[in-house]
Amino acid sequence: MRKGLRSNSRSSVDEENPYWVSFSDLMSALLVIFILAAVALIIELTEKTNNVEKGIDELKRAEQARKDVIYDIRDELAKKNVIVEIADNDTVIRIPERTLTFASGKDAIPKDPEIQEAVKDIGAVLHSAIRKNERFKYLDTVFVEGHTDSDGIHYRGKGNWGLSVDRAISVWNIWQSEVELTPKLGDLENAFGQKLFSVSGYAETRRVNVIEITKQDKSKNRRIDIRFTVKKPSISDLERIVNQ
Repeated sequence: MRKGLRSNSRSSVDEENPYWVSFSDLMSALLVIFILAAVALIIELTEKTNNVEKGIDELKRAEQARKDVIYDIRDELAKKNVIVEIADNDTVIRIPERTLTFASGKDAIPKDPEIQEAVKDIGAVLHSAIRKNERFKYLDTVFVEGHTDSDGIHYRGKGNWGLSVDRAISVWNIWQSEVELTPKLGDLENAFGQKLFSVSGYAETRRVNVIEITKQDKSKNRRIDIRFTVKKPSISDLERIVNQ
C-alpha cells in the first residue's frame, strides 16, 4: 500500500509541476540552435579562409609572372649578345653601361649602330615577354626609369631631374617609333584597363655607385632601369582580410 501511495504521489507531483518536461525541451532546442550556429560559423570561417588563400595565391602568381618576364628578357637578350642585369630582388631589368651609357649631361642615345640596335632589341624582347601567356594581366606598371650621376648640371633649366626623365624618354621614343611592334608598348594595358608603361626619372638619388671616385663610377650611374610592379590587392581588400 505504501509503494502505491508513493507512486501516485510522484505522478501527481509531475502532473502538477511540468517544469522538468519544459526544461528538457528547452535544453534540446538550445542544443539544436547551438549546433546550427556552430555549422554556420564553420561555413563562414571556411569561406573567409578560402578568400584569404585565394588572395595570397593570386599575389604569388603575380610575383611569379614578374619573375618569368624578367628572366625571359635577360635570357632572350643574351642570345642576341645584348647584356642586361637583374637587380632589386628580381624586380628590375638594368641596362648597364656596356650596353648603353649616356655622355655626361646628355640625354641622347649614342649614334653607335650597335648601341642603337641593342636598345631596339630590348624593346622587342620586352614586348614579347610581357605578352607571353598574357603576363601583362599580373602587372600593374612597367617604369622606364632614367638616372644620372651626381654631377650637378644646368640642363635646359631642369637639372638632373629633367635630364634623367629625358634619358628615359629617349629610350621610350625609340621603342615607340623605330621598333615594329603590334600592339605598341604604349597601347598595352594592365588588368585594370590602365596604360601599362610609364616613364620616370630619379636624377642622382638612386645611384648604383653611391661613392663616385672615377669616371667609370659615374658612367655606371648614367643608366636606364626597367622596373616591374605587380597587381596587388586594393586597400579595401586588405582591410577586409584584416577584419576577417
